[in-house]
Amino acid sequence: MSDALQQLGREVSLPRSPDEAVLETVPYERPNGPPVIVRFVAPEFTSLCPVTGQPDFAHLVIDYAPSERLVESKSLKLFLTSFRNHGSFHETCTVKVGQRIVEATNPIWLRIGGYWYPRGGIPIDVFWQTGAPPEGTFLPDQGVPPYRGRG
Repeated sequence: MSDALQQLGREVSLPRSPDEAVLETVPYERPNGPPVIVRFVAPEFTSLCPVTGQPDFAHLVIDYAPSERLVESKSLKLFLTSFRNHGSFHETCTVKVGQRIVEATNPIWLRIGGYWYPRGGIPIDVFWQTGAPPEGTFLPDQGVPPYRGRG
């Protein structure tokens, strides 16, 4: 474990907001060949509607091709949990997650799919990526079915 990591292996409080949350990273030694794709799935992501204060729920799928840094997963969990009491629209939450990972790791490529469960009968799906996927990589479908109970 790196001495620079402040959250892994320690008891830490949940961040009060996404802006206060710290995304920690660890060094990555990239193998030869095409970039590796790393996937994080958060099927129970929650935030608050900024107008009503009601909870919103999403299934996030994050794919990225790391360059020199990896996202440390405990810090990612704490960052994602920090949205629970944060009011933002679906689009803003989804893009903010992707942008923070890009800021922290400077990956070769990243995409995020935010598959939001319906409120008022309408599911909202939000997609953001940094550009075209790297050539030669295996990039599976995000595996989230079109809405029909999503599960």
